[in-house]
Amino acid sequence: MFADDNFAESFHELSLANETLLKKEFEECSFSGCDFTYAKIKASLFSDCMFHQCNFTLADLTDSRFSNVTFRECKLIGIDWGRADWSSLTLRPLKFHRSTLNSASLFGLDLRKWEIRECDAAEADFREVNLSGADLSYTDLTNALFHHTDLSEADLCDAKNFMIDIRTNTLTGAKFSRYNALRLLSGLDIVLVD
Repeated sequence: MFADDNFAESFHELSLANETLLKKEFEECSFSGCDFTYAKIKASLFSDCMFHQCNFTLADLTDSRFSNVTFRECKLIGIDWGRADWSSLTLRPLKFHRSTLNSASLFGLDLRKWEIRECDAAEADFREVNLSGADLSYTDLTNALFHHTDLSEADLCDAKNFMIDIRTNTLTGAKFSRYNALRLLSGLDIVLVD
């Protein structure tokens, strides 16, 4: 279905559920409406690619690299991002817009300057993650885990339903909407009075 090396190709409505992609390279490619549910995407490279309305639910990304990749309106549910090859990801961050990252495992990763805008990230695991300079604005963080997370200079304006303990996370220079900033006080065992 794919060549070993793919450059500036457009792929539409492909059904790759439960398929295996091994050692494929994609540069400046676009994917629209493709289904990668339960796909095994192993030792592959995606550079400067765009995914639109694709489904990656429970995909296995073992040893694959993603550099400057954008996901728009995609489902990326239950992915263990720690299985990907992180050797070259930090210099060119990933972008997620209006996508679903529920139950994503990002534990201990360096996600500096990632964009996770207008997304659903319920129950995502951000423990021990470096999210400095990241954009989490307008994202629903219901039951997302934050512990020893670096959110320095991160943008959480209009983020929703987050529970971030200011005693166990780094928030220097982080941006919050005024009303939502009150959520930061919830773990301090104090009483707020109007």
